[in-house]
Amino acid sequence: MEIGHLKALWRRREILQTLVRRDLRVRYARSVLGYLWTILDPLAMALIYFMIFAVIFKRPDAGHHPYFLFLLVGLLAWQWFNSSVTETSRALLAEAKLVRSTSLPRELWVIRVVIAKGVEYFLSLPILVAFTAIYMVRGDTTLNWRLVLIPIGILLQFLVQVGIGLLLAPLTVLVEDTQRVVRIIMRMAFYCTPIIYTLETVPETLRNFLYANPMSGILELYRAGLFDEPLSLKPIVASVVGTVVFMFIGSTVFGRLERSVLKEI
Repeated sequence: MEIGHLKALWRRREILQTLVRRDLRVRYARSVLGYLWTILDPLAMALIYFMIFAVIFKRPDAGHHPYFLFLLVGLLAWQWFNSSVTETSRALLAEAKLVRSTSLPRELWVIRVVIAKGVEYFLSLPILVAFTAIYMVRGDTTLNWRLVLIPIGILLQFLVQVGIGLLLAPLTVLVEDTQRVVRIIMRMAFYCTPIIYTLETVPETLRNFLYANPMSGILELYRAGLFDEPLSLKPIVASVVGTVVFMFIGSTVFGRLERSVLKEI
């Protein structure tokens, strides 16, 4: 993304904040449970996978101990990633009139989605803190200095989601089938991300393939401060590289297709 675009986005930061607040109000306006859905969905999924692997198949070693906490960290992060990628892919179409009629930087419509979903992610973190406290009291987990890596993981996840969004948003406008392809890829990506398992349990021949997934290293950063397992640097380095690549490709594609998008919508 060019410096000029970044400066333009910064000058419109108040408008960006307004759009994010609007998105959050619209999301919860007609919902009885509202914010609780942000917590209930990953909690329910964590419980399901815990029952399958720890109770039915008796394989809690699929992830770090305590396994439920391991699952919760991954599922909360995945909820942000999945919702951001899905929503940013149609960000320009959803706001077609405003995109066409205003002089706002068009990247703003993608970034606003990632930020709004990020706010929902932060609102879900109290449940993670609560379970961490419970397991600490029980002596099942301890915190360590690697908690300082969590902000780095958040920054990387934010940037990679913006990069993917900038790539997908114009493609969705120009190619109608993009949204269907995104839904299929996201289903596959869930199982290619170490959410319900660790990278160490994956055969070595497939491990390098999973390193190419930026979320692999990001989850490593999130979990490092909650578990005493050795920190794996390869997926983290791969995530940094992948984030840079997605930002570059996304910004380049978005810039080149912007005029075509405006003609289409």
